[in-house]
Amino acid sequence: MIERIGRRTLRFSDPPRLLSAAAAVGQKEGAGPLGAQFDYVARNDRMGQKSWELAESALQRTAIDLALQKGGLTRDRLDLILAGDLLNQCAGSFLASLHAGVPYLGQYGACSTMAQGLALGACLTASGAAQRLLAAASSHFCSAERQYRFPLAYGGQRAPTAQWTATAAGAAVLAAPDAAKSSPLRITHAVFGRMVELGVKDANNMGAAMAPAACDTLAALLADLGAQPRDFDRIVTGDLGRVGADLLLTLLRGEGIDLAPVYADCGVLLFGEGQDTHAGGSGCGCSAAMLCGPLLRELQAGKSRRLVLAGTGAMMSPTTVQQGQPIAGICHAVVIERSGA
Repeated sequence: MIERIGRRTLRFSDPPRLLSAAAAVGQKEGAGPLGAQFDYVARNDRMGQKSWELAESALQRTAIDLALQKGGLTRDRLDLILAGDLLNQCAGSFLASLHAGVPYLGQYGACSTMAQGLALGACLTASGAAQRLLAAASSHFCSAERQYRFPLAYGGQRAPTAQWTATAAGAAVLAAPDAAKSSPLRITHAVFGRMVELGVKDANNMGAAMAPAACDTLAALLADLGAQPRDFDRIVTGDLGRVGADLLLTLLRGEGIDLAPVYADCGVLLFGEGQDTHAGGSGCGCSAAMLCGPLLRELQAGKSRRLVLAGTGAMMSPTTVQQGQPIAGICHAVVIERSGA
């Protein structure tokens, strides 16, 4: 049963389970501070493919295959795949599942895609529309640069507020409660975000464009649940980067909410200080890999018991940016709990 609490929060009375998950990353991400906590680190970001787009699809397919293996499943046990990326027509995702023989729903929420897929997947499994499904998301630095910015050989200087698109992918298998009774991880709540646009037009400052939407969604979640930030072990956004994360904390303080003691951002966590990513990481794969790697490992190990993943996305395209349209931010959130929390 799905119950609406307050204005926007959905509560799953018999929560769907997170059966298994896996994260696959590129060389730069594997060299970061959390590299050992990912399931797969590519030896070469080309992944043996002839294009960057095919490399991204291979990385997502690797994450999907590993997630299924960890859950003891084959693709024919899935009722649905929900997957997305940053490329036109979600090319990386549909190519990754092209021959899976599983019903497929392409997702686009920019960097919020993984959270969107998990929230929608939780609704589908909780309602009985699916017994088992897989949510996945990916990004690749080189494919994103080619689509959104400049050819890789151009060598343009990046602004200090710019973020580095992660070469990464994450995949998670969700199951109805009666299909995965032994799994301790549950999605208990979800909030679908509203688009919030405050006039930011700089595509090199996505953190500023996304932070107001993150504030809107997190404030709604806390108000609907009658909760305080301290009621959660971690509240993690993905991916505001350093600029957007600082702005989010400022905006929430204006709402009387101090998020700082439990807050982190996937784009800040993924890379180390010496990796020259400017404001931090971004891309659909950043929060997907961080969740399906380090964050779920913490929950599995009992190091944390209640997590909010608030996926943030900048809703834009090269065309809208070139036409001078403002960038709308969006933020979808899911609450993931370990049994006994």
